[in-house]
Order: sequence, then structure tokens, then C-alpha cells
Amino acid sequence: MKTEKFPADFLWGGAVAANQVEGGFAAENKGLSQTDVLPYVNQKDHKKIKKITARQEIVENLQAKDKIFPRRWGIDFFNKYRQDLDLFAELGLTAFRTSIAWSRIFPNGDDAVANEAGLVYYDHLFAEMEKRQITPVVTLSHYEMPLKLVTEYGGWKNPRVFELYLKFCKVVMKRYPQIKYWVTFNQINSALNDAYSALGILKDDYSNTADFERDKFQALHYQLLATAKVVEFAKSELPSAKVGSMVYDMTSYAATTDPKDVMANQDNLLQADFMSDVMVRGEYPAYILNYLRRNKISFNPSAAELTTIKQNPIAFLGLSYYLTTVTHHDTVPLLTRNSWNMGADTYNPLLPSSDWGWQIDPVGLRIALRRYADKYPHLPLMILENGIGHLDQLTADGKIHDPYRSEYLAAHLQQVAAAIEDGVPVIGYFVWSPIDIISSSTCEMQKRYGLIYVDQDDYGQGSQQRIRKDSFIWYQQFISQHRREKTN
Repeated sequence: MKTEKFPADFLWGGAVAANQVEGGFAAENKGLSQTDVLPYVNQKDHKKIKKITARQEIVENLQAKDKIFPRRWGIDFFNKYRQDLDLFAELGLTAFRTSIAWSRIFPNGDDAVANEAGLVYYDHLFAEMEKRQITPVVTLSHYEMPLKLVTEYGGWKNPRVFELYLKFCKVVMKRYPQIKYWVTFNQINSALNDAYSALGILKDDYSNTADFERDKFQALHYQLLATAKVVEFAKSELPSAKVGSMVYDMTSYAATTDPKDVMANQDNLLQADFMSDVMVRGEYPAYILNYLRRNKISFNPSAAELTTIKQNPIAFLGLSYYLTTVTHHDTVPLLTRNSWNMGADTYNPLLPSSDWGWQIDPVGLRIALRRYADKYPHLPLMILENGIGHLDQLTADGKIHDPYRSEYLAAHLQQVAAAIEDGVPVIGYFVWSPIDIISSSTCEMQKRYGLIYVDQDDYGQGSQQRIRKDSFIWYQQFISQHRREKTN
């Protein structure tokens, strides 16, 4: 791979979410978040993604004495962040994406004033990053809204949650004016897959599908409007800041050359991209408006709201990329699927799979990047998540040999370089994750993504010692070989 394929000041990053690493779930007055009630489930088939879909599950989990909740302890990044940042700097990272836990700043979500102790924690975190010359990329909402906003407000369908989110954003953005890159929502289009995590909406609490679909799209609208309002705020108050958002890439291929499969796949891609279309182009695409009309889904945004969206497009688009799928003419459409898109009905027989059944497709990343560049000319793109979960083994001499991870990263970075050579404006690549974390999809520790091993099991047992994997050395060398400073 030629060095010049990666531009000067390319962001060589690693990414985490506060709810998967911090721990300290009750420290410094932090409140409960929606992820603090997600239990670990020892599933024989760990390819299944566990979701909360009913209020009763939350009630039972709050009262449970026989369950464990790994997000509550994470990997103790709350106390060990200096040590971990030292390792990230040694790795060669020039950027680090994390989130600000909403419930650490406003413990209940609707508090009158912010929790100063929570703000001080992030004061220290960002200061330590600056000491190590690591650029923060900060996600404002990464599946961690205060639990009260789910149980008492009904999540993002409620305009009051929209208002409380903007209050939170303004507080932290004013507090940290040194942050250059803000991401409004993690994987905003994953609301089509998991309404609880993305929107705080509980599907099984609805007696009919029509009401759920109505509230889902209303909640999505409030998130799209909130993104525009954050852009508007930054332009007024923080002109040096760049506000973007992020999508879960759902690149797919037609299962066959049957025109019905091809049409279904085109529908799949349009539906996967409709939220980025709104955030970049500033208006709802006709195919979504027609879908809502055909399905009698009530959707009546005000003229003022649509004007706000039109006048405040995002400055960059982030994406997570893990897999691709195939589409048959009878595959359940994304807009009504309400489950994750990987499964037996979307499996590609031509691709290998990870231990968790996620199909590995490096070329698909280049295909995705070229699609976004074609749809949104000149818009900077950041790959904010890319990595592989694996069952790593600690050897008797304290080593982790993970050639599969180095090979995975090499193959995907080769495609990033090819996309840049194609003319795609990729400005950063963030490995998910630089360190082992609690899995978002399964709440387990054994699904390890990191380049740094954390000695901790699914039950929180272990020394929490940090150990460099072989892939750490590989990525360190790769960054060293390909990093270029900007010259005047």
C-alpha cells in the first residue's frame, strides 16, 4: 500500500462508547441509562442479538437479583483512562472517538441543572487526550439516554426528549469548545433495527403495528431535526466546530440477477440511506414520503422544522462498517424489519463469517464509500467503526496471537486506500476497538474487538490488566508507515 494514498492529517483513530467502557455507573451522581438495564445472557447461540422490547423487561431487570449487567462496570475506563490513553498514544492513534454519557451529565435526563461532577470527569479526559496529541471525536448520543426518558417520557417520540437532548448538547458543547468533531447520533438509521437502543421506544408495548410505526417515524424525525438544530447551534456559537452524524452502513447485493431481487435490493439501499439523505440534502426523499403515504403513517412536520433541516446540513458523515448482506425479492424490507439485518435470509454464501456470524467483506467497504461519495459529492467521510469480534485466547506466556484481526484490518484498509485513490474524500479511519470492551449486541466480554486485551471475563472477573495483542503491534507499524504530517 503506497503511503501517499492516505492524505496528510488523516485521522488514525480508535472508537468506543462510554456505556461499553466507562463503568462507574453510579459514581459522581451518575443516573441510570437505558444500557444499565441490559443483562448478560449466557446464550448457547451467541449469534443472536438480545434486545429489550417491553417495559416489563426493564421493571424485571431493575429488580433482578440473579442477573448481571456488564455495562455497569465496563472495563473501568472511568478510573483507568489515563493508562489506556497512554496505550492509545503508544499505538499511534491521532484521534479517539468516545461518547459523553448523557446520564452522567443529566442523571435523570430532565434535571434542572447539569451534574458538575460528570462535567469535571470529561474535563479531565479531554485534557489528558490533548496532552497526548489525540484529537477527540465526540458522540453526543450513543445508545445511552437516561432511563427515565424511556420509562416516563416514552423515548424520542416525545418532543420533550428532543428539547432535553438539545439542552444536554448545548451544555457539553459550550463546556468543551476545543472539540472539533461532534457526532449527533451513533448509527442513527439503526432505529430501523433496534427501536429501544436508538429511540428509547418499546415495540411490544404497542397493541398494534400502525401506532408503533407512527411513533417510530415521529421519533426519527425528532432526531433528524435535533441534528439540524445542533448544526445550527454550532454555526452560531462554535464556528470552528464541525457537526456530523453517523449511519450504520447496510450495503447489500441482489441475491440473483432476477430483476425482482435487483429491485428489492435497490429499495433496501434507499431505505438504509434515507436518514443520511435528509441530513445531507436537507429534505425527505420522495420515496420515503410516498412510503409513509401509502402505509397511512401520520407524518406532519411543520414548515419551520423542514426549513431548519434544509438550512443546516451536516459537515461530515460517519459510518460504521462491519458486513454486507444479500436481498431476495421476499426479504423483509428495512423500514418494517425492526430487527438487525444479519440473518439466514440475508446470508451471502460467497463470503466467510466471523465467530458471531457477521460476514466479512472488505471490498464491500470500498463499494459503500463510493456510493456515499456519488450520492453526496465532496462531503467528508469518516469510517467511525470497523473491526472484528473474535474469541481471543490468552496463551500460557501471556500473549494474544490474533493474526485474523491483523488480516481483517489490512484487507479493509487496503480498500479504504483504493477508495481514496478513486477520489472518495475519506478523512479518518477508526478501528472498533483499540481495546476490549463490553459488546453492545450481546453484553459479553468474550466477543473481543480490541487491539489491547483486557483480563476480564463475561462476569466481570479478572485482573483487568491491559495486554498488547499481536494486532496492536501490526496496527502500530501500519500507522507509522502511512501517517503523514501536513506540510505548509
